[in-house]
Amino acid sequence: MSVAGARLGGMTEELRLRDVVEEDLEVFLAHEHDPENVRRSRFPPRERERFMTHWRETILRDPTCLVQTVAVDGRTAGGVVAWWDGDRRFLGYVFGREFWGRGIGTRAVGRFLELERHRPLYADPYVGNTGSVRLLEKLGFRRTGDSDWNGDDEHVVLVLE
Repeated sequence: MSVAGARLGGMTEELRLRDVVEEDLEVFLAHEHDPENVRRSRFPPRERERFMTHWRETILRDPTCLVQTVAVDGRTAGGVVAWWDGDRRFLGYVFGREFWGRGIGTRAVGRFLELERHRPLYADPYVGNTGSVRLLEKLGFRRTGDSDWNGDDEHVVLVLE
């Protein structure tokens, strides 16, 4: 478990990374279905059973996945995960809209990168999701120039060496 505090707006918020518990999945599902998250990620939300099955049987049971819940002041703020896609290791994350714009994503993903030591590590956000691209670049990710590696020119590939 990893803990970090930061003063934001005169208050200190405790940010914690912890293992995913069953109750987090409902929150992650809500984040995936948030219309603004869908617009920014260009990731189509899955119906509930497909989402739950994917998380329970693919992500949480795969010993090569590293996945952590991000909690802020005890509330589930989002999740961060690293997984293998062929010979590339990828990073992904999603946060609830109420946690955007407060530095929580940058702090949480930065803390996650202390746990996830594999390099190179890739991320492929939607090119129009400037907040996510900026977050990754702040943490040392650089554009590879390989924006259509999977036939999708709407996403940019970044790598952390």
